[in-house]
Order: sequence, then structure tokens, then C-alpha cells
Amino acid sequence: MAYRPKILAFAGSTRTDSYNKKLVQVAANGARSVGAEVTYIDLRDFPMPLFDEDLEKEEGTPESARKFKELMIAHDGLLIACPEYNSSITPVLKNAIDWASRPGENTPPLAAFVDKVAAIMSASPGALGGLRGLVTVRSILGNIKVIVLPDQIAVPKAYEAFNYDGSLVDPKQQESVEKLGANVANVVAKLKA
Repeated sequence: MAYRPKILAFAGSTRTDSYNKKLVQVAANGARSVGAEVTYIDLRDFPMPLFDEDLEKEEGTPESARKFKELMIAHDGLLIACPEYNSSITPVLKNAIDWASRPGENTPPLAAFVDKVAAIMSASPGALGGLRGLVTVRSILGNIKVIVLPDQIAVPKAYEAFNYDGSLVDPKQQESVEKLGANVANVVAKLKA
């Protein structure tokens, strides 16, 4: 791999023992295995108020939202694990996307998203594994000019899907999720070649 892709990995959850935090780290290991530089972050470390244009006008972009956006801009690709809330995207993930989409002093709108390569995945206690929420996430990211790879993973019965060390119990699922991460890195490397 001539170009070493920089990949940002995170989950749309702030819960300490989130299944999706575990899942995205499996994908991150797949990206690392093909030579990518991966930064894993926890959205809990970037508390952002609900997006409010009046707040933005009066106080500017909150520091944690600005830092999150800077990380997005500094990376070529995204690995996002998306919990499903009521068949849709989580509020914390949507809010982070909304703040990062805003123009900055030296950045146009969507600078954190345009031409990024992303893979999305989900894990849920339910039988569909969060699949319904991925439809919404894919739509949002595609509309803000992210190249969302067609493959995605939805892990059902997440409460029994993970080993103590965070790996997946099913070796085929483990391999598929790692491949998502590797695919993002490989596509970025080809685009940057």
C-alpha cells in the first residue's frame, strides 16, 4: 500500500459497554491489518449540545464539536457503528453529523464529509441487528457526499455475539467486519494513488 490511509472509527453511542463500540473496533483492526492508520474515538469524549443555529451564531461552534470536525477533516475514511433507536439513527450520531457539517472560519460546509470513504455497521439485541437504522445513516451520509461502501454488517442478538475480549463469537462475522475496515482502507489507498 503506497498511500497509508487515515481512518477515523467511532460508534453512534455513548454507552460505556456499547455493542457498537466493540463492533467498530473489530472493523478498525481490519483496517490496521492492511496498513491503515486508525484513530478510534468515543463520542462520550466529545459532548455537544443539540445543534442550534442561534447558539452557533451567539457563541460559535462548541469546542468539542470543533475538535470532532477537525478529526473528521484530518482523516480519509470513516468506520461508523450505528446503534438503532426506534428504527433510525441515534440522536448523538445525528447531532455529531449536524455539527460537523457546518461551515467554519476556513472550511466550507461539508468539508468533513465530501469524498470521505465510509463503511457502516450495527449491532443490536434485536433480530435484525440494527439493519433498519443503517438505511437512514446511509441516506444521510450519501446526501452529504460521503462515498458509503455497499457492504455493511448488522449483528443481531448482540448480547451473545461478543467474546469477553471484544471479538465476535462467530469467526465468519469477525472476518466480515474486519473486511469492512480493510475495504475502506483499500478504497482510500486506490483513490489517493
